[in-house]
Amino acid sequence: MGQRWRAVGVLAIALFAVNVVARLVIRFGFDGDDTVADRVSLGMFGLLGLILAGVAFVWGGRRPLAQWAGEVSSAVGIALGLTVLVGPLLVGDNPFAGGGGTLFAQIGLYLVANAVGTLLGYLLLTTLGRDYRSRSLQRYAENAVAKPRRVVRR
Repeated sequence: MGQRWRAVGVLAIALFAVNVVARLVIRFGFDGDDTVADRVSLGMFGLLGLILAGVAFVWGGRRPLAQWAGEVSSAVGIALGLTVLVGPLLVGDNPFAGGGGTLFAQIGLYLVANAVGTLLGYLLLTTLGRDYRSRSLQRYAENAVAKPRRVVRR
């Protein structure tokens, strides 16, 4: 049980660290340039999606979807809370300075990027036939063929 929460914590910290790095790059490298800030933010969302696509690809091959989907969603929820509430404080901003519209737009973009990344990773895994369920069905089919047919005596 501790290993599962450790993996959730590591994933949440990794997702939050990507956001912190993007905020620091925007703050110290391109402060005041909105065009570059938008590009860095877009790159951050793309990187978050790639991280979760990789996590879905690896975890989806090892465990059933019902098991790892809850862990990924927990990690995303924790990272989202840290990103929205703690992230702006690290660069000297107020989390609610932009208003409700900016806050909800950030939450929406974060959730969409993470959902798309996770979905693409799992769909690729399923397409290749390497997900947990496909491999279980393949093992079952191999075992069913390997057993000799029982002869019924009368």
